[in-house]
Formats: sequence, structure tokens, C-alpha cells
Amino acid sequence: MTMLNDLLEEELFLPERYRSMSEEELVEKITAIKERLGEKLFIPGHHYQKDEVIQFADVSGDSLQLAQLCAANEKAEHIVFCGVHFMAETADILTNDDQTVYLPDMRAGCSMADMANIDQTERAWDALVETFGDTIIPLTYVNSTAAIKAFVGRHDGATVTSSNAHQMVEWAFTQKERILFLPDQHLGRNTAADLGIALDEMVVWDPIHEKFEYEGSMDPSRIKVILWKGHCSVHENFTVKNVEFVRETYPDMNIIVHPECPYEVVQLADVDGSTKKIIETIEQAESGTKWAIGTEMNLVNRLIAQHPDKTIISLNPYMCPCLTMNRIDMPHLLWSLESIEKGETVNVIEVDEETTKEAIAALDRMLARA
Repeated sequence: MTMLNDLLEEELFLPERYRSMSEEELVEKITAIKERLGEKLFIPGHHYQKDEVIQFADVSGDSLQLAQLCAANEKAEHIVFCGVHFMAETADILTNDDQTVYLPDMRAGCSMADMANIDQTERAWDALVETFGDTIIPLTYVNSTAAIKAFVGRHDGATVTSSNAHQMVEWAFTQKERILFLPDQHLGRNTAADLGIALDEMVVWDPIHEKFEYEGSMDPSRIKVILWKGHCSVHENFTVKNVEFVRETYPDMNIIVHPECPYEVVQLADVDGSTKKIIETIEQAESGTKWAIGTEMNLVNRLIAQHPDKTIISLNPYMCPCLTMNRIDMPHLLWSLESIEKGETVNVIEVDEETTKEAIAALDRMLARA
């Protein structure tokens, strides 16, 4: 049976009564359980979660920030992570053995993280070493599986976030001549380009066909950055045409985008930066300013509601919210919380000891430079 089938079977265990509850009943029950469990329960919520879920979050933030907050909260016995699978894994890696991490819906994955599995990565590494020798250090975006973080840790590499990618790429070049950046090619390309690396000094590795994507003949001696062929299914849908439309229709509007967007889009934007930077930029912007934002729709809508004194739109008006992130909803959250109270825990996220050890090495190399 495939993993997908396993997850779909798991989904069937959500009792029908949760689906049939009214919004008022769901809110009442979740609120009551939170009060009863008190400090034993901690609910972190990612910025991209729906408002119906964020209202119950004890904290909101980006993936690594939330995992660190989980680790710092030693009073919490139960951490119900409202995000996606790799985020809950990182929380389990960083928390102690007395804490249990749960994901309300195990179908809440990340297409980007899934674009780099450990078997593909091991095979790619062998091929890259054969081409470039012992000149490569791997970096992985924190938006990756625990197995990939462990792989990077095992090969003396580090994790990066969209906030510190520039700093970590600079560090990596003090360690080795070349970088393997995975799983998001766009963050890797945008970061390297900002640091003065030419596009023809980068090459994309296609893990499906197990070959380089390069126009013309590739001179291995010129390559400095090897980009994994992966992307965020949300941010890749912001296009040059979207930018051109905003420039023509709203000439006085600022454009700010996430660096997971394609290179051409980032180059045309006024500002690019992490989710945190986008939020802070909007918060600090003068009243009356206008902004087109290239990031996940739930966050954009939340910023619109929070800043009525500014004109805010999505850079792509037809953009959908992150579909996997949106699998977390009130019925699944209540199911998770009631199961904890009954001692019938479901959807527990556990990372094995060896993977945890190697993944921590990758995370620690990054955190030491924070």
C-alpha cells in the first residue's frame, strides 16, 4: 500500500460527528479543551494557516521560529502543530523526549519538501561528487524533510531560512568551492544572484531524470551553485505578467515578493524578503501606501484586514491559498485535542534518534551564525 493510501485511510478515522458540527460548537469545544489543558498544551500556528485555525494559536510565525518556540516551552507536554508535516518534524527534532508533537491532519504536507526525497538525494550526491569531486557542501532550506536535513548534517552542511539564506550561502563558500542548494531552486538562485554569482555559474539538477539542466555545453569548472529542481507550488505561480499588470494598472503601487518566487519576478519587484520581512514591511509602511504582495493568500488576506489604512492586493488575483496548509481545519484540530484528553493520541509526529542527531547538526550550524 502506498503512503498516499495510508494517509487517506488515516483520514477516514476522522469521525463524521466532527464534520457535522457547527462552527459555534467547534469553537466552544476547542476553547474549553484549551482552558482545561492549560500550560500542558501548546498550539503554534504558521502564518499561512486559515483564520479559523489561527484564532486558537498560542503563537504565530514562520516554520523555524515556531519550532524554536516549541523547544523553549518546556511546560508543554502536548504540541499540536498547525502547519505542515516538515514543520512538525522540526518541532519534534528540537523538543525534548517528554514532549509529544501532533499534526491535526497527516495529509498536510508540503509539495516543495516532497520534491527532494532521501533516495533521490543520495543518488544525486554520488553523481555530483563524480562530476565535481570533493568540492561541494549541501545547504537545505528548512522547508525540507527531516531525512534531508539529516543528509545535509551528515555531509557537514547546514539548513537555511529565507531570512538568513544570504548569510548561510556566504558561510558555505568559506567551507567548500561549490554549493548544492535544495529543495527550492528559486530561493537558491535569487540568493546566489544577490551575492554576485552569475546565472551561468549555476546549474539545475533534475532529480527525476537524474541529469543537469543546462543550455549548451556545461563547463564544470565554472559552476559554483547546483540548484535542486524543486519549487513552492504557491510562489512559482507569481509571474512576470502579474508584475506587468500591476505596473500598468497601479503605477504608484509597491510590489513586495517572497524569494521563493521565480528569479524574473524577484528582479522586477521593489522589495523581496522572507515572510517575516513582508509582514514587518507592511506594518512599518506609511498609511496610505499601496502594496501588491507575492506570497500565500491567507497571509495576504490577513494583512489586508489588519491594515485598513493601506491598499493591499495579491500580486496574482487568482492565487489560491496553500492547499496542503489548508488541510488543517477546526474539525481536525478538535479531533486532535479531544484525542489527547482521552489518551487516545492520533497523528503523532516522531523522528527517529539517528535522524534527529544528524538534523540537529545541520540546524546547529545555522543557529550558531544567527
